[in-house]
Amino acid sequence: MQGKVVVITGATSGIGEVAAGRLADMGARIVLVARDKTRGKAALERLRSGDKSLPHTIHYGDLSRISEMKRLAVEIAAAEPRIDVLINNAGAIFGSRQFTEDSLEFTFATNHMAYFVLTLGLRERLLASSPARIVNTASDAHKGRVLDFEDLQSAKGFSALNVYGRSKLCNILFTRELSRRWSGRGITVNCLHPGFVATRIGDGSGGLLSRETRVAKTFAISPERGAQTIVYLASSPEVAGVSGEYFYKCRPATPTAEARDEATAKRLWIESAKLAGIEA
Repeated sequence: MQGKVVVITGATSGIGEVAAGRLADMGARIVLVARDKTRGKAALERLRSGDKSLPHTIHYGDLSRISEMKRLAVEIAAAEPRIDVLINNAGAIFGSRQFTEDSLEFTFATNHMAYFVLTLGLRERLLASSPARIVNTASDAHKGRVLDFEDLQSAKGFSALNVYGRSKLCNILFTRELSRRWSGRGITVNCLHPGFVATRIGDGSGGLLSRETRVAKTFAISPERGAQTIVYLASSPEVAGVSGEYFYKCRPATPTAEARDEATAKRLWIESAKLAGIEA
C-alpha cells in the first residue's frame, strides 16, 4: 500500500478505525471522512502518531444529507488528484422512523445513499488511479429482506432491524450494479459482511433497541477481527481482478437471491439517482 491514497468513511471508531490504522501501517495515506469533529480529531491524531511521513487528512460532513455528500465529494476531489481505494463503511441504525432534511428515512440515507452519492462524486479520481478499488461494508443482516420500491422510506410499518437489513441489501445491490456499469474501467467493486462486531453502531439508536444492542454485543467479535476483510479487499493482490462479489472472512460468500437480482439492482440505481438528483 506504499504510496496509495485511501478514502474511508466511518473510521473514527470500530472496524473503520482499525482498518484505517492497518492500511496506514502498510504505507497508505488515509483520508478520513467523519461527522463528529471531536472523534475525528482524535482518530486523525492516532493515525499521525504512526509514520510521521504520511500526511493523513480528514474531511467533515453529515453523510445523511445529500448536499453534504456532494460537497464532501467535491472537497475531497479538489484535494486529491487520485484515489486508489474508497472504503464506504459508515453506517447507523435508528430505533424509530426519522427523516433527514431531504425527507429521506435516516437509515436508508446514511447506509445507502451516502455510498451511492460519495462514490459517484469521486468517480473521476478513482478512474485516474486505475487500477483502483471500492470496498462497501454490507452485512448478513440483508438476509430475509426485500425491497419495496413503493416504500423505500419505510412508511408501511417501521422495524429498526428490518430497515437496517434492507439498507444492507441496498449495499450489495449497489456493489453489483456499480461493478457492472464500471466494468472494464480499471475499478473493482466488492462488499463484505464483517461479522457481528462490537462497535458503536446502535448505541445512540434510543430506547429498547439501544439496550438490546448493548446486551447482544457481549457475544460479538472484536473490531480487530471484523476489520480483516475490509483490509483484505482494500489491499490483497489475491482480489486485484475480482469485482462484484460479496465476502465474509476474506472469502467469497453467496448473498441472497434478492441481493443477486439484476433487475432489482438496476431499479435501485435509477431510484437512487433520482433521489440524489444525479444523472442515472
